[in-house]
Amino acid sequence: MTITLRRRVVAELLGTAFLVMAVVGSGIAASRLSPDDVGLQLLENSLVTGAALVALILALQPVSASFNPVVTVVERLLGMIDSRTTTALVAAQLAGGGVGVVLANLMFDLDAVTLSTRARAGGDLWLAEVVATFGLVLVIFGCLRTGRADHVALVVGGYITAAYWFTSSTSFANPAVTVARTLSDTFAGIQPANAPTFIACQVVGGALALAAVRFLFPITPALESAR
Repeated sequence: MTITLRRRVVAELLGTAFLVMAVVGSGIAASRLSPDDVGLQLLENSLVTGAALVALILALQPVSASFNPVVTVVERLLGMIDSRTTTALVAAQLAGGGVGVVLANLMFDLDAVTLSTRARAGGDLWLAEVVATFGLVLVIFGCLRTGRADHVALVVGGYITAAYWFTSSTSFANPAVTVARTLSDTFAGIQPANAPTFIACQVVGGALALAAVRFLFPITPALESAR
């Protein structure tokens, strides 16, 4: 790997690890601090996740800040990165998710890995994952394709915070995070058996969003120069 690609891999690994720590760790803290109020637990979980995303993207965006295999693959399909970079970044995101969930579990005095028993299945949740991922990809590339990359951190943090509430699945919208969440039997967990369908729905949402992005935000000479 070149030095540049190595830096991108490390950025993706660290960013995804901290994102998963935010999701899983805040879920554990919320369930302990507000044990009798699921709504408050979700509020705490969503605010922490959104805030962490803003901070992580602002810090790491100059190097690499996708933290999401669907976003990375869409970047490849739009010609923004090559296949070798795509493979390396997706691998880093998956590894980072594993590191993040283990650290989150350990920080709250749990076993490093415990397979989740939290069932998340059904047509409503699968539809929600399509919608959540579609929206995430749309807002990211709506900014990137119109020369507003400096807005991405706030847009993604705000969108994910909101999507926790307007989607019935609480907006996983990320295969690396989904896989990681199978390894924590806590508030944010998902049964391993339910994860493949969630990931398939995320891929569908990403594919639909790719078509929408190409239609809504074609790269014209003026936009290319603005970028």
